[in-house]
Amino acid sequence: MNFESPTSHSTHAAEEDERNRDIMIYVDGELVHRKEAKISVYDSGFMLGDGMWEGLRLYNGKWAFFDEHMDRLFNSLKTAAIYVDFGPDHIKDILKRTAEANGMTSDAHCRLMITRGRKAKPFQHPNLSKFGPTVVAIMEHSKPAGGLQSKGITLATVPQVRGLPMSQDPKLNSHSKLNCVIACLQAEEAGADEALMLDPNGFVNTTNACNFFIVRRGEVWTSTGDYCMNGVTRQKVIDLCRANDIPVFEKNYSLYETYGADEAFLSGTFGAQTPVASIDGRKIGSGDRPIMHKLRELYKELVAENTGS
Repeated sequence: MNFESPTSHSTHAAEEDERNRDIMIYVDGELVHRKEAKISVYDSGFMLGDGMWEGLRLYNGKWAFFDEHMDRLFNSLKTAAIYVDFGPDHIKDILKRTAEANGMTSDAHCRLMITRGRKAKPFQHPNLSKFGPTVVAIMEHSKPAGGLQSKGITLATVPQVRGLPMSQDPKLNSHSKLNCVIACLQAEEAGADEALMLDPNGFVNTTNACNFFIVRRGEVWTSTGDYCMNGVTRQKVIDLCRANDIPVFEKNYSLYETYGADEAFLSGTFGAQTPVASIDGRKIGSGDRPIMHKLRELYKELVAENTGS
């Protein structure tokens, strides 16, 4: 039976790399072949989505914006009262060991996951996680698919909303991503690659996987950040605009402004900046995307400065 998605065109579409068939994965202190990488069915991450994760990208032997990712990770762990007895230096050692085991120096992507750990009984209460946190690092040789930049992503506005801080604060990069999965399914049912999600007030917010920007009359707009993941790449785009005299606004705006945008693009650790071709069947701009291309080049320069590449 084939369980593949009806579409493979997404912001995380990557070129095939045969080396990924034999990667070594870090699981709680051990490096094991991907076929042997396992956690307990009692793990709180598997059972409840009770954990936090970060996506990191390797350039020239260095992890881009490592400190910013660690700030978010450890802030999230503290917020969820997932207590660990290590800090960013230990994470850096995990990444180093895993990269070396896989012969990775660049064009690699890591999904680092920390859950509350294995539970004594299959119930919700966090006190049942008695054995310490589970730490996993999945690292793959990974380059964004070549067609993403030329073709762009198609989005559909979906009914699934994201999200109130007192419900589940979207600033937490948690394992609990069901709302985003449902949004993605709704977008696919509408014939689009991914979902454009609104905030609880009906303003344009984010996609199911990445932060969202539009360009209107030379100005870059993104959401207020109150109801979305405050992405590391999102903040870098905002900072680059400010440093290079590109007007940028974190504000409420509606689908009316979005449909009439000159450009639209997504930001994320994996794809950096990915163009949006259409939203709800409406073509966005002329397809030239001069502001996004400028920001993409500035971002490449920033990554090179950060990693020495």
